[in-house]
Amino acid sequence: MKSEVFTGEENILQTLQRLFPNSSKNTLRIMLTKGRVNIDGEVVYRAKHGVSTGQKIEISDKPKADSDPYLKKQQKKQSKLEIIWEDDTILVLNKPAGLLSVATNKMEDETLHSWANEYVKRKKKSNWCYIVHRLDKETSGIMVMAKTERAKEYLQQQFAERSLHRVYNSLIEGNPKENQGTVRSFLVEDKHLNVKGVSSTFKGAKEAITHWRVIESDELVSHVELYIETGRRHQIRMAMQHIGHPVVGDVLHGAKKNPLDRLALHATSLEFLHPENDEPVRFEARNPFATQ
Repeated sequence: MKSEVFTGEENILQTLQRLFPNSSKNTLRIMLTKGRVNIDGEVVYRAKHGVSTGQKIEISDKPKADSDPYLKKQQKKQSKLEIIWEDDTILVLNKPAGLLSVATNKMEDETLHSWANEYVKRKKKSNWCYIVHRLDKETSGIMVMAKTERAKEYLQQQFAERSLHRVYNSLIEGNPKENQGTVRSFLVEDKHLNVKGVSSTFKGAKEAITHWRVIESDELVSHVELYIETGRRHQIRMAMQHIGHPVVGDVLHGAKKNPLDRLALHATSLEFLHPENDEPVRFEARNPFATQ
């Protein structure tokens, strides 16, 4: 355990650079993410966390291998949590394909929401992440969670008012005749979470608007970018089925093959007004289907 009393004004990464001049920035960031840095007794993870005069900084020793299977399981889950951005109000994550966004009525233990809560509670037991929106289990990509109820309500309001901007990328089977288009439909979801297309007058029908454009194609598949105005369950998958070119791997909606062993649909970017200051912010998750 190394201990210092700080006598200046800077962020914690700058402080660590002074304390460990022979260590790289990456090494110091890993020190932070592993929870080895304490300021006045509180674990600090963010490199930009401010440090003020008189604060006590403690660097704990490297953690030893632990035989506790529960602890190992928790550490493994945290290593899979890909954080795109974090501040005091929001947590932006890149959800892997095959993981639920949030538990269903079956009360699943393994969800992105549970992983996020375990992560924030490592800093303070009373911390919590609030669900703002969801991605289908089979879909990967960017999700934002709120750290306060006020932030949750403001972000959910933006989703409800369609004032934010969402972009997806997908591989679809075959080559559409047109290079771009818009699918406007009405969808309904039953109690078993099955989705089907219906008329606008059908009870419970909700409008779904999906814009798409082809980025590139080969003889088998097309890479498309999609912008959605609404956020309905299976909206993009239903839209691609509607134009006769289902998402690669989406056997449920007519795909013939699953060569990637996953649904080829990814939420690439999300743009909204930050709930803390109303400034527009845009976050991106690397497109796994890009050729370059």
